[in-house]
Order: sequence, then structure tokens, then C-alpha cells
Amino acid sequence: MEKRPITPEGQKKLRAELDQLKNVKRQDIIDAISEARAHGDLKENAEYHAAREEQGLNEARIRELEEVLSVSQVVEYKTMGVEDRVIFGSTVTIKDLDSETLKTYQIVGDAEASIENNTISFTTPIARSLIKKELGEYVEVETPGGIKEYEITAIKLV
Repeated sequence: MEKRPITPEGQKKLRAELDQLKNVKRQDIIDAISEARAHGDLKENAEYHAAREEQGLNEARIRELEEVLSVSQVVEYKTMGVEDRVIFGSTVTIKDLDSETLKTYQIVGDAEASIENNTISFTTPIARSLIKKELGEYVEVETPGGIKEYEITAIKLV
């Protein structure tokens, strides 16, 4: 199976979530199920059914995280000595040439990408167009609304 890149920070965050789900939340759910069982008839016990559903969701997330971590390969991007062009792990500021707005994204692995955290997967069209480009270069990105042009205004290894 092909290894998937992940930043050291992303791996640490996923491991911490996995640890919390396995060692804290799992026990909390078991306690909630035991408490709900003590209330008697399980057929009409909403607390019991809610706790069992939460248990299923928690176990699914644990399996998902274990799978992601098992196929991940940490990329130590900060020690690569590449600061003059965009690489996996770079934080890039780009200027939309139409609207003049600035956007900053870190290019990361699929499992750690989150638009709320301004992290985008290296597999997205915008990240693919930025990789290997240098400060001041212009890139074109195919978007659902047509081609967008951006200028790279900053590259950092945070």
C-alpha cells in the first residue's frame, strides 16, 4: 500500500485524538451504557440507545484514525532546507488577481486538511498548482467557476 504524506504536527494531532478516544471517551461511553442499563427495560431506554450509538461512532472514528496513521508517512518538511519554493508543508500566501484578496494556506496531507484551519490537501487543484513554484510567480487554477489567477506573495515553513 502506498504511504500517504502527513506533517509531523498533523500526525501528533491525530495520535492525540486517537489516544483521547481510546483512553478517555471509550470509558466514558462504557460508564454511560452501564448507568443506562441500570435503569431497567432496554427497549424503551433512550439513554441506553444514545450511548450505544455514540459507542458505534466512537469506535468507527478510532478505526478511521488507526487506518490513516498506519498508511501515513511523516514528511519532515522543516528540515528539507527548501524555503525559496512551495513544498509539502509550506504555508503559502496568495493574492487573487481579480479581487486583490489575500489567502493563506498550509499544504498538508489529506487526513489533516481542514478549510476552517486554512490547511489544504496537496491533492487539491490549488495546492497542485502551487507546488514547486517560487515567490512572486503567478499560477492559474481551474475552479468550478472558471480559471482563477493568483500571485504567490509569501512562502513560509511554519
